[in-house]
Amino acid sequence: MTHPTPHTTEELDDLIIQEKLQVALELQHDAWAESTADGIEPEIIADAAMITAIRETVRALGEDQAEALVASLRDRILAGEFSPQRVLQ
Repeated sequence: MTHPTPHTTEELDDLIIQEKLQVALELQHDAWAESTADGIEPEIIADAAMITAIRETVRALGEDQAEALVASLRDRILAGEFSPQRVLQ
């Protein structure tokens, strides 16, 4: 009989964060699909999503952290992190 490998607290925290991220992405995907079904153009949906994300980040974490997040997006886009063709390993 095999026993599961115990995870460190840090590993468990990372797993919890990844699970929450997956749920949040699924909810965002559902909202996107509902918006497009209502006839809203993708550019408008994207703009609204980004406005909401930045406003909520400023509210929760402050302007400096929101600015850092926005600044990191360029490098992440260029690295292909958001490309639909990206294959996760």
